[in-house]
Amino acid sequence: MANNELTYNDFLQRLNIQELLVDAGYQLNKRDGLRYPSYVKVDSHGQRVRGDKFIVTGNGKCCFQPPEQKNYNVIGFIKEHPMLFDDYKPGMSLDRLVNVVCNRLLNNPIDVRESRVAEPKRDAKPFNLSDYDILRFHPREKDTQRKHYPYFKERGINMGTQFAFHKHFFLATKRRNDGLSFANLAFPLSLPSKPDSIVGLEERGRPRREDGKAYKGKAEGSNSSEGLWIANLTGKPLKEVTNILWFESAYDAMAEYQINPVKSVYVSTGGTPTKGQIKGMLEETRQANHYLGFDKDEAGRGFVKNFKAIAKEMGFADFTVQAFHPLGQYKDWNDALLGKRDQRLIDQGEIDFDYFEFAKAQEAERQQEQAKQKEKEEQTSGFRR
Repeated sequence: MANNELTYNDFLQRLNIQELLVDAGYQLNKRDGLRYPSYVKVDSHGQRVRGDKFIVTGNGKCCFQPPEQKNYNVIGFIKEHPMLFDDYKPGMSLDRLVNVVCNRLLNNPIDVRESRVAEPKRDAKPFNLSDYDILRFHPREKDTQRKHYPYFKERGINMGTQFAFHKHFFLATKRRNDGLSFANLAFPLSLPSKPDSIVGLEERGRPRREDGKAYKGKAEGSNSSEGLWIANLTGKPLKEVTNILWFESAYDAMAEYQINPVKSVYVSTGGTPTKGQIKGMLEETRQANHYLGFDKDEAGRGFVKNFKAIAKEMGFADFTVQAFHPLGQYKDWNDALLGKRDQRLIDQGEIDFDYFEFAKAQEAERQQEQAKQKEKEEQTSGFRR
């Protein structure tokens, strides 16, 4: 380790969250007092941006953004909000960004080419699906369906949607040396150039009874920089498809399908989209339109901006890449399915839109069309007789 190379522990001990908030463009909101300081964004007219506020916790080491109670320390804040920092560049490793931002704030010069964060050594074993016991969802076997049910229940994803995507998820149980085992819902990652080979897993745990929270992450050794969850429902090769829908999670993709069931290609980046993921898919699908259903927050809009910049560099026309956020006061597509409105979007004056009512209207229209068609067929049949 170089003499001036700092670790995550150094960053956490030597930086407080308030320094980071100021660097990210937030200002102390003196009206809220100093016991629990809050930081807000202001617009070009000096007016506070409604809904964009962070409150510092009692120890001064973390902050949260109400109404959510998720705490961010210095490391977590940077990784969750990379677009707030001028140091961030499209495709940049989040670990590298943490290193650059924190060293800059600590006035610790580093070699930009060596912007690596010193972390505990990890097992570099590549991903291997044979390390897992796999249980697949079978449309004709109710026992397999029941075992998947708890992972979809809280997300509002119904059986019809599970049937549509059943080839693109399974339960994966890692065999551990201590004899313990935990099953996760797994969405297999592959490379667009080799869609049949699995290079990792986007994982989701079963919600805990006590707080409803669940594990989310990627399997050990996954190729996170290039691997994508690709659910191709078209039956065509990627080079022939016309529309591709992008999301930050497979749950969001399935939720959007449930709202608007169209057999397209659904893609999940499993978190922050990387340059490798974007370029890999664009290289294979130059004929397609790309609809970006990332979260409707600052980070998600930043992802759209970066995606468009990469696509433009590769020669894509502007109209082939479009933002595809949910209508209304929903942060993401799964929230839209659940009818879960986001207070920040409400405060920002986002229009209200009810997908439940929309779905009911669509179904009523479909039934009306079927009734008209049936009546027409009966009239034609009677005329022939």
